[in-house]
Amino acid sequence: MPAYAALLRGINLAGHNKVPMGELRTLCGELGLGDVTTYIQSGNVVFSSVRTDSSALAGELEGAIAGAFGFDVPVVLRSAVELEGIAASNPYVQGGRDPSELSVGFLAELPAPERVSALRADPLASRPPGRDEFALLGREVFLHHPNGYGRSKLTNSYFDRRLGTMMTVRNWRTVVTLGEMTQRLGR
Repeated sequence: MPAYAALLRGINLAGHNKVPMGELRTLCGELGLGDVTTYIQSGNVVFSSVRTDSSALAGELEGAIAGAFGFDVPVVLRSAVELEGIAASNPYVQGGRDPSELSVGFLAELPAPERVSALRADPLASRPPGRDEFALLGREVFLHHPNGYGRSKLTNSYFDRRLGTMMTVRNWRTVVTLGEMTQRLGR
């Protein structure tokens, strides 16, 4: 049975959009998802499902969360196979960068080619090495932020505006852990 990681954006941050993980696991079980586990409080849910339409699954989760908690939470899904590919294709890991300085932005949709071209032409995007950097590969934005993500100008909002889609970010350790968790459930 396919395994997925659901990445919820903007929950349990500074007391806003509180979603208790136990209630979230129960909600996922009520949607017919199997083997539901959560990882840390920032909205990572790993589960198995016979359903293979990740867009439909993300939409179901968004609707159920809105109904149960009373606010909208964007959800991005990646399968175990996709997470394996993401882990293998991170150019900053391959380049020997410190893993504690790396994150991955998960885009809800593949951005339009003209938006990608405009992003690459943006002066903020062409900063010299050693400063914040990114590599856009498909629906993932690989980030290197040597001074910390909290100080970076390469934020969710920056990429949301430039690419015309929603992004949620996870640090590299979380990405690796979610990949391992989904691999244990299946492909």
